[in-house]
Amino acid sequence: MYIPSGHHPVILSLSAGKFRILVKQSGFFLFLMTTKSKDRDLSGRGAGSNQGSRFLQHQRAAVDDGWEREIPDNPRTQLLIDSSRSILNRNQSPDVPFDRSINPYKGCEHGCIYCFARPTHAYLDLSPGLDFETRIYHKPDAPTLLRRELAKPGYSAAPIALGINTDAYQPSERRLRLTRALLEVLLEHRHPLSIVTKSALIERDLDLLTPLAELNLLQVMLSITGLDGELSRRMEPRAAAPARRLQTLRTLTGHGIPTGVLFAPLIPALNDHDLEAVLEAASDAGATSAGYVMLRLPHEVGPLFTEWLQQNYPLKAEHVMNAIRGVRGGKNYTAKFGERMTGSGDYATLIAQRFRLACRRLGLNREDRKLDCSKFQVPAAAGDQLALF
Repeated sequence: MYIPSGHHPVILSLSAGKFRILVKQSGFFLFLMTTKSKDRDLSGRGAGSNQGSRFLQHQRAAVDDGWEREIPDNPRTQLLIDSSRSILNRNQSPDVPFDRSINPYKGCEHGCIYCFARPTHAYLDLSPGLDFETRIYHKPDAPTLLRRELAKPGYSAAPIALGINTDAYQPSERRLRLTRALLEVLLEHRHPLSIVTKSALIERDLDLLTPLAELNLLQVMLSITGLDGELSRRMEPRAAAPARRLQTLRTLTGHGIPTGVLFAPLIPALNDHDLEAVLEAASDAGATSAGYVMLRLPHEVGPLFTEWLQQNYPLKAEHVMNAIRGVRGGKNYTAKFGERMTGSGDYATLIAQRFRLACRRLGLNREDRKLDCSKFQVPAAAGDQLALF
């Protein structure tokens, strides 16, 4: 239902869960029929609504008793083509250890309610809510674009972060195999990369990951947000269960692949108690490095996460939000460099100390490992003479 900003609805009648509304606009009354909301079956999805993006002139209030279904029960995933003409994303953020990344997908079917990438769907005139996890854009030309990028005059190799905005091993990758095709290009040209994922699908590509690791061209981080399977199912509905991610860590390390664990996001008063347990379990599985990121709620993620809390943990929702504001200077989120990943204040300092002490006890982060950029081989351009040896 759309109600233009500044116009006030007038409820004319109410019966059997339905009510009639009039909205006066430009001297005319617009008639609308709507209904009261009820619980929806959105199992397997993270967001509970399709809230409008910050760019829309009108906002939508979802109410439903069966007369009109803007969001169908169990909405299916739609695969759409992204015809981007470039593949490398550049950044100059001091908060991340890389200056370039590749995202073969826009949107993510894992449906993690906290995902900081949700607002990017607003640029597509889609909702950062359910649209983000049901309308997945993929880049079929990604391998070709990557070869072209690596062949540009003056290109200097540095580790590429694969799948940072959205998971490169989300469910659609099983069929589309875009991430695998990118790995083939990177291995062929001996280019270093890092991967962050919460999917066991990465095990499919051991035949490519193992030789990359042998050449010191690869680092893999598994994102694990706790050991509570029920919380994970609600918060990350289509990602691998925590126990399965730990098994993936064991599998990767068993093949000689350097691995680490990323406790991201750390959510005050919700999963923070599991920090040490996750680090210990990951260390036992072979991880040698670790990191954490404080929950970030930019733009539309804030209201979506608040809505999710109220639906899934109503008795602690306000307590969690107050704890989040406690590390964000009284706000839901601040984007200040140097603080946006870790938060600020006494509680954030305590978390940093807990993390540091646990890593020291477990022997994590002892080595500042650098990937080898010297092996990079520039792709041959069309017309180049091939080497005989």
